[in-house]
Amino acid sequence: MIFVFLATGFEDIEAIAPVDIMRRAGLQVQTVSITDEKTVRSAHGIGITADMLLSEIDFQKADMLVLPGGLPGSTNLDACQPLTQAIKRHYEAGKAIAAICAAPMVFGHLGLLEGRKATCYPGVDGELRGATYTAAIVERDGNIITGKGPAAAFEFGYTIVDFFLGEGASTSLRQGMIYSELRIKN
Repeated sequence: MIFVFLATGFEDIEAIAPVDIMRRAGLQVQTVSITDEKTVRSAHGIGITADMLLSEIDFQKADMLVLPGGLPGSTNLDACQPLTQAIKRHYEAGKAIAAICAAPMVFGHLGLLEGRKATCYPGVDGELRGATYTAAIVERDGNIITGKGPAAAFEFGYTIVDFFLGEGASTSLRQGMIYSELRIKN
């Protein structure tokens, strides 16, 4: 099971796009509100109804914990001690974690990025304690996946799919979602 955590002020696309991609790939994904309500307001004021509350999770069933970014979403995730303690235990058990945009700072504050390559939203890199900041769109280092920001949301989702289903597993999704036709212009 993959749990995606929603805090008030999360970046909409960084939560919804990866969840959509992972579910299309057949992965089991549940969204989790870290608030006392299932409906969580995004950074842009959109109310999203989570599948469950933090208090309802059985972390023993978790294969990956995913943190969308955004502000103040990332700082709200970072301030949620039940979540940060669970992330630390999960990581220490050798399980996978992923975060995008400003949310990799949570991993940095927990000391989980020590000696690892990581990326995040520009300006947040000072919070990635012990990491080698790469500025890549998406960075995978072992069982840690980090993404740079909103534009990286699709690639972040595809990277998680490939992590679980094998390198290249996202190819048909990329084609079916017309992502492979995307041309980035500078």
